[in-house]
Amino acid sequence: MSLSIIPRMFGWLRHGSLVVLSRFRISENTFMAILAVAIGLLSGLCNYAFRQSIDFFHWLVIEQGVDFFDISWHQWSWSRCWVILFPLAGGILMIPFGIWFSKDLKFGFPSFLEQVNLRGAKIPGRTIITRGLASAITLGTGGSAGQEGPIAQIGGAVGSQFGQGFKVSGNRLKVLVACGVSGGVAATFNAPIAGVFFAQEIVLLSSFEISSFTSIVIASGMSTVVSRALLGNEISFYIPPYQMGSHWELLLYVVLGAVVGVLAATFIDIHFRVKWLFDKLKMHRLLKPILGALLVGIIGVGLPQVFGNGYEFINEFLNGGGTLYLLLALIVFKAIATSITLGSGLPGGLFAPVLYVGAVIGGAFGHLAQMAFPTMAIAPGSYALIGMGAFLSAATHAPMTAIFLLFEMTASYQVIVPIMLSCVIGTSICRHFKKESLDTVELAKAGIDLEAGKERNIMKSILVRDVMTTTLETVPESMTLREFTDFIASTKHTNFPLINSQGEMTGIISIQDFLGVVFEKDLMDLVVVKELATTEVTTIFADENLDYAMRTIGYRNIEQLPVVAMDQQKKLIGIISRRDMVSAYNKALMARTLEEDSDG
Repeated sequence: MSLSIIPRMFGWLRHGSLVVLSRFRISENTFMAILAVAIGLLSGLCNYAFRQSIDFFHWLVIEQGVDFFDISWHQWSWSRCWVILFPLAGGILMIPFGIWFSKDLKFGFPSFLEQVNLRGAKIPGRTIITRGLASAITLGTGGSAGQEGPIAQIGGAVGSQFGQGFKVSGNRLKVLVACGVSGGVAATFNAPIAGVFFAQEIVLLSSFEISSFTSIVIASGMSTVVSRALLGNEISFYIPPYQMGSHWELLLYVVLGAVVGVLAATFIDIHFRVKWLFDKLKMHRLLKPILGALLVGIIGVGLPQVFGNGYEFINEFLNGGGTLYLLLALIVFKAIATSITLGSGLPGGLFAPVLYVGAVIGGAFGHLAQMAFPTMAIAPGSYALIGMGAFLSAATHAPMTAIFLLFEMTASYQVIVPIMLSCVIGTSICRHFKKESLDTVELAKAGIDLEAGKERNIMKSILVRDVMTTTLETVPESMTLREFTDFIASTKHTNFPLINSQGEMTGIISIQDFLGVVFEKDLMDLVVVKELATTEVTTIFADENLDYAMRTIGYRNIEQLPVVAMDQQKKLIGIISRRDMVSAYNKALMARTLEEDSDG
């Protein structure tokens, strides 16, 4: 089947759906629910195909490599040095994607969030294949990354394609993308409630509407049904019954939350420092993933636990496994391996590595608490569980997702209070040090604030220097009122900067300032404009954005802002008015709309 027939199929489906809607008088909300069912089913199938792809590359590269080189994971021998080749193979396999689909490889989760919230939610359908297959190669060959981010994008692309095919409105399209995201995440963890909150809290930024929430719940549920039908009612993590020996342990969970908050902020900082280091590296872009894979392989020689999504090892830590020294080492090296993998350009997600690092932090904390309080019957596995959720909450700034994910995985009410304490404290401390989450740091660096909405981000993308007027009408501060009267008769402006003999701005005068003395004829030749002007002038720099400029004008209730030089703050270089800013915004909005339409 050629790709050209897909739009025609959606056209036939859309025509048929319109006939059915009019025939049976189905409401728009009901129609959205029907689409949510279809998206949920397809997201579940995509999750199954994605997991099978990961398993295939893992069998092809790692399992066959282990047999061929006679590598032992449990006992050290020099043959383990061959594990360097496993992720290296993934880096080499990424070359064709880097040549033909480089744009899709760069379309990471932050770009996905920007596309959904600010750029019309039109996700290209090809990313279902390209992003999915490339991420499967990374994970299957040992790259330190997660599968949740890619499957969220795959599900989101499914929802977007349905919405574009049926030509739904912008807000509805965004909801359908969220339906696909919730379906993908729910199927991955066999946790439908966590899938709903992931889509609502992380993708839709907690913007709640009952109609959209209903569709997301339906999609999440249907995707979980498909996953259970194909894979059985298996869970990602096998967790022993949660234990808390004493209510005094709640204090330890408070301390754990604080530790997690600090380490989450540190992880965010290190992760993006590594990524920006790779960005600055003077090397051909196709070689960077190979270098990253090589470095991860070297780490894996000593600590093979850093390979892949690490689910197997998370299960071990949740059951109390791992020595204190191993856990402490993995806190550092799993974080570094993940940063290298993703920073070098290998595609994958951060969700699983965050869970992994949180589990080893909690496990190490549990071992230390057990040594400090031997009479309290402390179970390190329980702390690994709470640490996993708290670190996820802190690093992503999404406490509800973490709380409900752990609740669904444990099915225990006892876990609620510890996880709530640790999540809230960890998230608050991390927010104190890092305002942006793992998913929004790059967007913030580019001047994009998802929570601000589309309008403010357009204003933030335009600089004052691109809008300001450089043809200035200034007034010498020594000008008399009579001369000023003649001057304003020939201009359309109402505000005028005052300039001294050195060309410096010393104030600003408006016609309103002048009206109070205009009828005092005896003063017309005696009084100079400087005596009536405002000397404390609100100014702005050319490198500021229009969002800041508009808020400054709003606070002062003025119509114009003088633009001054950064190094000489009395040197006037331009004027920007409210009208200039509105006009620039309208032009940028029209250009953005045309761009979104062409992308679709």
